[in-house]
Amino acid sequence: MLLGASAPGPDAGSAPSVTTPAVPSDAQTLAAAVEAMGTDAGPVGARALVERVEAEAASVSAPSPDEPRPVDARALAEALTQKGDLTFEPGMVPPQPVPSREKAPPFGKLQGLPRAQDLVARAKLEGGKLVVKGGKSAPDQVLTIDPGLQASLTKIMQNYQVPYGAAVVLDPSTGRVLAMAEHSEAKPELRGLPVRAVFPAASIFKIVTGSALLEAGVSPDTEACFHGGKRSLSERQLQDSDRDGACYSLALAMGKSANVIFAKLTNKHLSADALKRMAARMRFNREIPFAQPLDVSLAYIPEDGFALANTGAGFGDVYLSPLHGALLAAVAANDGRWVDPVLVEPEAFMPAPEPEPVLTPTAARELTRMLEETVTHGTARSVFRERGFQVPDAVGKTGTLADREPFRDYSWFVGFAPKDNPRVAVAALIVNEPKWRIRGSYLGREALRLALERIPAPVEVTAPAGAAGKH
Repeated sequence: MLLGASAPGPDAGSAPSVTTPAVPSDAQTLAAAVEAMGTDAGPVGARALVERVEAEAASVSAPSPDEPRPVDARALAEALTQKGDLTFEPGMVPPQPVPSREKAPPFGKLQGLPRAQDLVARAKLEGGKLVVKGGKSAPDQVLTIDPGLQASLTKIMQNYQVPYGAAVVLDPSTGRVLAMAEHSEAKPELRGLPVRAVFPAASIFKIVTGSALLEAGVSPDTEACFHGGKRSLSERQLQDSDRDGACYSLALAMGKSANVIFAKLTNKHLSADALKRMAARMRFNREIPFAQPLDVSLAYIPEDGFALANTGAGFGDVYLSPLHGALLAAVAANDGRWVDPVLVEPEAFMPAPEPEPVLTPTAARELTRMLEETVTHGTARSVFRERGFQVPDAVGKTGTLADREPFRDYSWFVGFAPKDNPRVAVAALIVNEPKWRIRGSYLGREALRLALERIPAPVEVTAPAGAAGKH
């Protein structure tokens, strides 16, 4: 559930509302209605089916011509499953309305996490560990958080007086959360920023688009050309033109966050179905198991045209929590496997769940190569080259987007290090006002640097030189 954005209002997004279904929300009844329409509604046609059912509902006692009745998208998903469409996967349809980023940004309805649900806020330091007391009938919970790293990242945000900020660090191979730090100078009492999905994913969504392009057979070396700026985007730019004077490979476009290149390649190589499937695999529109409430990261993927290309470039109605951002980086770090996050130390006898393949190992390596461009030649190059603060073999992705009224600048960094033997994955987010002191890339770099200092590299055991040839 998208906490803090549960009542988006009349301007909320173009996805269907779930508040007052016009058609029966009972899955069997809706399935019968779908069957009667004679539609084979697979993932590609899911949105089209919603629109058709909306049109049917609007013709029967709709409140007014301008207010067609909404459809229960969750019930629709259940109906399609009952209809026998085995290709309909979790996450293909948002479980609730997706707010409009331009008309009703959900950050404006941000609510704090209640203390009773905030394990990090309730934890006390005992013997170098953060422990949540369980009371009479429940056992104590030992958190995976590194207290020193947590304190260091919190101090950075406090010192720079960030209006809103969050930093997450985790071990990509196990999902153990090593830090979940936050600070708000604007609302000091606010808690829960690392688990709130009220922040536009912006160009972090290029990780999803890039993964879908790789799966579609596009190579990191595939070039596309453009004219005009890398940042702005118009429908005319989707077509090749004699004015196209600059060319980037897909890898360099990732590093420089070239919106035009991603839009053109999305338009040329991806269907809505392909992008929806990759987003669903990356856990958008799906609940992620966690020890405390974690918002669902919502993504509305339009069916085609400029709107689809715009979303592929990072301008769509897509929202992400910082914790989810670190998990996206961890997919590439884990050779393409998804690992759920862990906040409470498991019992010794509890087996770890099997990671789920999301990308092939080859695609994961290619994605890592693309993310490396961000640090070596792209948007985070300068901050990662700062003398005395370098992070060897770091890779990542930046993202920046702003609300207009009131002005809010969202800046992201997600990534991991070292590139070949990843030990930490991070996400950093800062929401700034017109005047600012640091952005997400600075906080992300510091999260990587400080985490690597606290987590020693594994010791390689080698045989003594004199033992060569002996058995």
